[in-house]
Amino acid sequence: MIKSVIHDQQILSQTSIPATKQDLSVVMDLMDTLKTNSERCVGMAANMIGVHKRIIVVTMGMMNVPMINPVILKKGNPYTTEEGCLSLTGERSTTRYDEIEVQYLDLEFKKHTQKFKEFIAQIIQHEVDRCDGIII
Repeated sequence: MIKSVIHDQQILSQTSIPATKQDLSVVMDLMDTLKTNSERCVGMAANMIGVHKRIIVVTMGMMNVPMINPVILKKGNPYTTEEGCLSLTGERSTTRYDEIEVQYLDLEFKKHTQKFKEFIAQIIQHEVDRCDGIII
């Protein structure tokens, strides 16, 4: 189900808690909401739809990939960039890493450890920050 995007900074700055199998409907809602906003958004965290669970969805090419309880294990090659966000106005400067390694669960709660680079890595970092209550 498509949900409204939250803009309240107090809500967005709260830390999310781990998701469970009972939260799979949240994953589907997040995927639907990202798809609806795909012209101006390439990733979302569950707190953007008012749910404080560690769930993100990232656009990778033609697919929206859900990541449940994502954790960044390694980071390399820092750089400074400008980022925008669907729940914020304008862009802000932030430091990101060109290469990351992430551990997460898929929709079947199977554990994955995967390396990402460049723009996909940047999107994941932005959304994991959201889960941690960090706003750019």
